[in-house]
This record gives sequence, C-alpha cells and structure tokens, in this order.
Amino acid sequence: MGIRLIVLDVDGCLTDGRIIYTAEGDEVKAFDVKDGLAIASWIRLGRQAAIITGRRSKIVERRTKELGIHHLYQAVQNKQQRLETLMEELRLKPEETAVIGDDLNDWGMLGMAGRSYAPADAVPMIRERVDRVLMAPGGRGAVREMIEDLLEREGLWEEYLRLWSAV
Repeated sequence: MGIRLIVLDVDGCLTDGRIIYTAEGDEVKAFDVKDGLAIASWIRLGRQAAIITGRRSKIVERRTKELGIHHLYQAVQNKQQRLETLMEELRLKPEETAVIGDDLNDWGMLGMAGRSYAPADAVPMIRERVDRVLMAPGGRGAVREMIEDLLEREGLWEEYLRLWSAV
C-alpha cells in the first residue's frame, strides 16, 4: 500500500519556526491553509497523519482537531521512540511512514522513516539526512509539497484531484 502514515513536526515544518508571545503571555502560531488542505485531503484518501512535537501548545491541539488528525503527541523528548511506539500500535513498517522535520530533535525519526523530507530552511545537517529537501520553507507550503510528492509517488494524484472536483 505504500506510505500510510505521515508524521509532521510543528515548529519549523507546519509553522515558520518562530514563537511569538503576546503581552499577556499567550503564544501565537501561523499555519499555512494550503498545508492544511493537503493534510485533510491525505486523511480523506484513507491515510493517516500524526503530529510529534517537542513543545506543548493549545493552538496545535486546535489545529489538529480542525484537520482531523487523530494522533497528536506533544512535549515529546524522544521523537524516534514515540514514532516507534506509534508504528507498533498502528502495525506499520518503516517503509509505510513518511516524516518531515527541520532540526536535530527530528534526527532519529527522520532516519527510521521510509521516506524523509525537510523544508528548504531546515538546518544543514537535516537537509543532508533526508531523502528530499523541499523547495518551500517551513510554514509556507512545505507540508503541502511533501504530501503532493507522496501522492504522485503513490499514484493517487487523480484521486486527490477528484476530492475537490464538482460532483
């Protein structure tokens, strides 16, 4: 069946990596709507998505619910271990998993994925580690580019387009 699960890092992949606080101490994050549409489409195609992030944020919880992502893991110290456990729970092999990451805390899970990606602005060591460095930077379409690459590789392009065609 090919890639069945995509694993997403948040800061630097789903967002541009900046952490912004209001004067009241609230955290602000910006997500790219085009990334969101691609994630929702991936899920509508019967595939799964997970977020594994080192930070904790109510904003991420909200975005996860909006997109229909069922696997959210926050404040994760060891992302590789968390991914290994998730793969066991879902009975997936590494070659059925694709991961996007941008910094050294993603190193382990990128190395165990069947397909690995990094945004254009990932740190150099990560860009050297992954199967494909994307043209888009984090938070600006990198996740969309990753998903569309997978859809093409998996032969799902026509099915993907039909999701949004008039019925």
